[in-house]
Amino acid sequence: MDYMLAIVPSIAEGLQITLKIFVITIVLSLPLGIFMAMARLAPFVPLRKFMAAYIYLMRGTPLMLQILFIYYGLPFLVSGLRLPDFPAAIIAFVFNYAAYFAEIFRGGIQSIDRGQYEGAKVLGMTYKQAMRHVILPQVIKRVLPPVANETINLLKDTSLVYILAMNDVLRITRSIVQRDFDTTAFVVAAVFYLVFTFVLTRLFMYLENRFAVYEG
Repeated sequence: MDYMLAIVPSIAEGLQITLKIFVITIVLSLPLGIFMAMARLAPFVPLRKFMAAYIYLMRGTPLMLQILFIYYGLPFLVSGLRLPDFPAAIIAFVFNYAAYFAEIFRGGIQSIDRGQYEGAKVLGMTYKQAMRHVILPQVIKRVLPPVANETINLLKDTSLVYILAMNDVLRITRSIVQRDFDTTAFVVAAVFYLVFTFVLTRLFMYLENRFAVYEG
């Protein structure tokens, strides 16, 4: 127990990187995912097809490969362009998760009855106004469960940044295990992830219950 308490502060230092990536990705990828979903359903065919291809690419290739490509591959494509590890990780995470969120929101938008669109049109709303004031508020209620799942996956996927030698929770944990030849650090790291997963689960349960009351 004394050893476990002694390594907790060291592992906790990795939370700074882990939580920064998590928060920035959520803040940027959710609204980007909404815009991508709207582009995916846009009447302009080239835009719709481009967005479909982009989402297919992002969802069809591993996030780790995308991180490696942005960090190591871009300098070969654009001479002199070498992003630092943190911006490279953020770009990879944001564009990857925006694609997943886009598909979630697309499904939510398409689940809305067509009469809602027609009603908004009768009221004189433009497409943008109808989406903002009528469609999206209803979509948010319906997509909360899958968004919650992806958000929890994001928390766990932040551990992938260890391949860029960033001192997140997982990399610090591995260094402690290799240094002390003791796997207790893995248990401590697991507890960190479980605690944050529990907090996120409770938060989304609260949001689902709140929206369910309004929907009823």
